[in-house]
Amino acid sequence: MIAGTLAFTGAAGNRLVASVFGEGPRSVLLLHGGGQTRHAWEETAKRLAAEGWRALCLDQRGHGDSERAPDGAYSFLAFAADAAHVGRSLAREGDVPVAIGASLGGIASLLALGETPAGADAPFRGLVLVDIVPRMDPRGVDKIQGFMRAHAREGFASIEAAADAVAAYLPHRPRPRSLDGLRKNLRLSEDGRWRWHWDPAFLDGPASVNADWEHAEARLHHATRTLCVPTLLVRGGSSELVTPEAAKDFLAMAPDAEFVDVAEARHMVAGDANDVFADAVTGFLARRLG
Repeated sequence: MIAGTLAFTGAAGNRLVASVFGEGPRSVLLLHGGGQTRHAWEETAKRLAAEGWRALCLDQRGHGDSERAPDGAYSFLAFAADAAHVGRSLAREGDVPVAIGASLGGIASLLALGETPAGADAPFRGLVLVDIVPRMDPRGVDKIQGFMRAHAREGFASIEAAADAVAAYLPHRPRPRSLDGLRKNLRLSEDGRWRWHWDPAFLDGPASVNADWEHAEARLHHATRTLCVPTLLVRGGSSELVTPEAAKDFLAMAPDAEFVDVAEARHMVAGDANDVFADAVTGFLARRLG
């Protein structure tokens, strides 16, 4: 099912790596959440490929096999610039992609559309936002970032220790029998400890995602009000980040957007209820963008 990997160039000349599933004529660009890697999308990508799409799962800057930012540039607008760069690279080949973005990836893809200069072609022809809206619950943000920070720099003595930490954070999920999936999100350091496959400066550096949130939030509201591509918002029914009220606010700003609430899921919707999530996404793509 996997067709291989591709390398893209980001907005700062940074190298970005993507896995490709399927060989369909229409592309979907999948952008993971903060602290994840492209491997978070594998099951969704296989489903999309089976439906005739070419699914490109991208490691965003500082994550997975993509290049870390030597200047620590991890602002939301930097991620958005990368997303737009990749979208336009695909468009130059004659295939304007649909963007599917979870959390950080959703912010990046929404901003990429909102920051498109007047008169320029949009980098995406459709958008799926996975449990992300401009107005996030700060308690949920603190909880998620707290987990990410807990072992970001010191790492773990073993993969099993990392699995214990994940199980404690996600007690609603059955513990996987194999550690192979988790292994893809870790790397073995020279000191023998396993660390997450993302740059800790993403959260704590001088130009991190937390550095200028108020400006980014204002730009996200602008991007939402000016959306001009078919859009689907998928919310986890027990989301820590997107309240029902915040979802309603988004839909009021983007009245043409579709909405699905996945009752079985928390913030990591695809990981919690991938079959339900994939049904919602493939149905939307068939109706609006097939």
